[in-house]
Amino acid sequence: MSQQTTGQARVLDPILSAVARGYRSPKAAVANVLFPIVTVGQRAGRILSFGPDDFKLVSTARAPGANTKRIQFGYASEPFSLVDYRLEGAVPVELMEEAQAVPGIDLQSNAVRRVQNVMALEREKKAADLARDASKYDSANKATLTTDTQWDDVDSDPFTAIITAKEVIRGKTGETPNVLTLGPKVLTALRTHPKVLARLSTASDRPPATIAQLQALFELQQIVTGEAVYHDGTAFVDVWGKDAILAFTTPASQQEMGSPSYGYTYQLQGRPSVEEGYFDDNTNTWYYPTTDAYQPVLAGASAGFLFKAAVA
Repeated sequence: MSQQTTGQARVLDPILSAVARGYRSPKAAVANVLFPIVTVGQRAGRILSFGPDDFKLVSTARAPGANTKRIQFGYASEPFSLVDYRLEGAVPVELMEEAQAVPGIDLQSNAVRRVQNVMALEREKKAADLARDASKYDSANKATLTTDTQWDDVDSDPFTAIITAKEVIRGKTGETPNVLTLGPKVLTALRTHPKVLARLSTASDRPPATIAQLQALFELQQIVTGEAVYHDGTAFVDVWGKDAILAFTTPASQQEMGSPSYGYTYQLQGRPSVEEGYFDDNTNTWYYPTTDAYQPVLAGASAGFLFKAAVA
């Protein structure tokens, strides 16, 4: 009889695992857009990418008896290796006893959700660090804004900047970008920029633009604000900083993960999962271990455009 692996030996709680998989932190939302989840059955493999050859015209005409042409889409590029993450939610017995007197309180599910909030913030930060790294982009796919080109300066022209960046992406990938992610201060600058408002209304007392209006103006399917923050020990810091990222991105299955999309998050099938709770006598507390295994990957930086320091 073969020895069980660590994963096989663990006993999962199917109800709490469903809670973990169905939960999405509302403030950690950008990672799911720029790096949509692709489930994989193994912890390591190679990222599938697309190049210009995948968009060439191919003549499919065939003479009688001639060989049929063959094509292959995508190519294996850099390797990926999933990282394991694990955190436990604690439910002291004293709190459980008090909760029993109030109908409808589910401390186990609440503990899993709190753990998921922490793990989602960590994933959001990893995605932001990857997406905001200017070294990942070609020179044509990034711009560091300064002084009068920053979008909180009335002399700047964010509309022209974004439209120009859209054409850069389309020219390199054949796809029109559909997503714009913004740090909170960048969104505020766009919503109140006089040149943006002038394209929306001729009134002199124009209110700030809504996200729906900005999406229509820039012809984008989605504009997402990076609202997640973390505390660095001194103050709260915006995870997505003062940057803006334009991208073409699309959810995909494992079979489609080589489509010309900006990025993916490769996640092990069946994750996240919650093991059955265990009791610790010393702390008089129930613990619910939650595990995940994933890696965000920048599959196609040419499908993105990074605006560094979009506001001062």
